[in-house]
Amino acid sequence: LAVTMTPTAPLFLLLLLGLIGAQATFDQYMCKTRPMDLVFIIDSSRSVRPSEFEQVKVFLTKVIDGLDVSPSATRVGVVNYASRVKNEVSLKTHQSKTALVKAVSKIDPLSTGTMTGLAIQYALNVAFSEKEGARVKSSDVSKVAIIVTDGRPQDNVKEVAQRARDAGIEIFAIGVGRVDKPTLRQMASEPLDDHVDYVESYSVIEKLTTKFQEAFCEPQDLCATGDHDCQQVCISTKASYKCGCKDGFTLMDDGRSCSVCFFNSAIDLVFVIDGSKSVRPENFELVKKWINQIIDKLDVSEKNTHVGLVQYSSTEFPLGRYNNKKDLKDAVKRMEYMERGTMTGLAIYHIVNHDFTVLQGARPGVQKIAIVFTDGRSQDYIGDAAKKAKQFGLKMYAVGVGNALESELKQIASEPVEEHYFYTADFKAMSQIAKKLNINVCDDPCECDSLVKFQKKVDDALQALNKKYILYEGMAKRIALLENKIV
Repeated sequence: LAVTMTPTAPLFLLLLLGLIGAQATFDQYMCKTRPMDLVFIIDSSRSVRPSEFEQVKVFLTKVIDGLDVSPSATRVGVVNYASRVKNEVSLKTHQSKTALVKAVSKIDPLSTGTMTGLAIQYALNVAFSEKEGARVKSSDVSKVAIIVTDGRPQDNVKEVAQRARDAGIEIFAIGVGRVDKPTLRQMASEPLDDHVDYVESYSVIEKLTTKFQEAFCEPQDLCATGDHDCQQVCISTKASYKCGCKDGFTLMDDGRSCSVCFFNSAIDLVFVIDGSKSVRPENFELVKKWINQIIDKLDVSEKNTHVGLVQYSSTEFPLGRYNNKKDLKDAVKRMEYMERGTMTGLAIYHIVNHDFTVLQGARPGVQKIAIVFTDGRSQDYIGDAAKKAKQFGLKMYAVGVGNALESELKQIASEPVEEHYFYTADFKAMSQIAKKLNINVCDDPCECDSLVKFQKKVDDALQALNKKYILYEGMAKRIALLENKIV
């Protein structure tokens, strides 16, 4: 069998492999996508480099992978634009994912101006027409457009986007790099927080894939149908389900089983926050909300969890200064944005040599945890600092947003790495990380419970021995006094 490789074949194979790999990720959602006519409107103007345009195509491929593609379910079209508009894929053309991926792989950039308004008008008049495969307007079939652009339009978009929305088209606007952000808001449907996304570069645009897979998911109540593996309580979510336990039980690490063991162990926790210029003031406020979202999950008290806060590389407040959630969260809200550099390695050294010392409130014998947050590449070497922190006994969590390097996050994170590092392309999605972050001192709650009981027995025994020693010492002194009197 002879195989002839055309110029587009290698790219097509890469996209197809990406499609297969992404399937395993999407399967966990256990849902089917709602029926819709979906049109991608992609900017291929001069500002989009060829390599960046290839990354856009990978993003399209991964979104397509999460769709239920068929004439009766989801139909997909692609409009390519610059100074002119080209209908690359009609809604009626391809009826399978494989055919769509192959068609996407063959799209070439137009490399001229940026006529975004013209592209939206074309989609409204042509791409979403019955002639091109769109279905008659119906409550059963959604009309959706995803616009990807990295520049300022050379024409007006506000009015034409409004006409498209009035025609029943739901518009998602994705901006990249130096995009004109007010334009994104003019194009997108309400609520804007759900329909406007921004990424720093094309290299991270595919991180938005999960958002669209979830957005297009048609919920199924797997708890009601019994299609779950929860031991005690099944809780329905938008795209799947999660397990819970009855009162008096604790959910185990497998996310399904429940145990009667329960514990509250003491923790010294320090947040290490990137306050560099790239974060930007509005995102820094989101970071502070994220910190407080995690604090809400902690047992903050004098005996249990103590929290400290560092902004690269200055201590905002030390461990143990605030022993209740209200005062602690108020202190986080008061933190001012410093706009410094991204010296992540130096910040990690700072917490090891300063914040986790007894002089700064760290408690001997208490589990030490650090959560490092960054939005970019470190300006110094982090390997030695991360190694020293782990040798010092710190459990390290690494959280990255936007241009943060996953390779650096993995260097920072404790073992097992996949449970201790988190990444999202968008600051707005940080709340999802807070929900996933599970700060446990022991891997097994029952072991922890046994350990706490054992430590209590040891302390009680030591106290009893100490009392006996004091009594013995007192009796010895009295005997000595009697002996002196006899002599």
